[in-house]
Amino acid sequence: MKEKTRIGIIICDRYHRCAGGKCFRSLRNREGAFSRYENVEVEVVGYTTCDGCPGGNVEYAVDEMMGNGADVIHLATGLVVGYPPCPHITYFGDYIKTKYGLEVVYGTHPIPQKYLNMHDQLGTWNDPEWKKIIQPTLANEQIRLSYD
Repeated sequence: MKEKTRIGIIICDRYHRCAGGKCFRSLRNREGAFSRYENVEVEVVGYTTCDGCPGGNVEYAVDEMMGNGADVIHLATGLVVGYPPCPHITYFGDYIKTKYGLEVVYGTHPIPQKYLNMHDQLGTWNDPEWKKIIQPTLANEQIRLSYD
């Protein structure tokens, strides 16, 4: 029997109309931050927004996701690639880990190449903390281009 992991996904409210196409595609294909589940069955037990800055829904949504059995919370790639990237993302991660004891993964789908190019030009992710945050979603150029 395969191991099963239950995940919750929190997206940036700027993208509140997002239907999750890239996230669910990358989960199905085990790309980006979902490559960690290559040999694991995954069930999505929650998908919502942070509710806008400063992320008030993070306090409540994780409770509901845990009620549905969440093991891991993914803070979606949109929180990372937006202009500017979410200034609260590490606070969200620290809060969820501390309050709920859940693992937090930064990112979902691979960073689209056009966003990587722009953030490289802007120097957004030069900080060592950001380099760690984007690592799970870098993928290779061919995959990044397919998410443009």
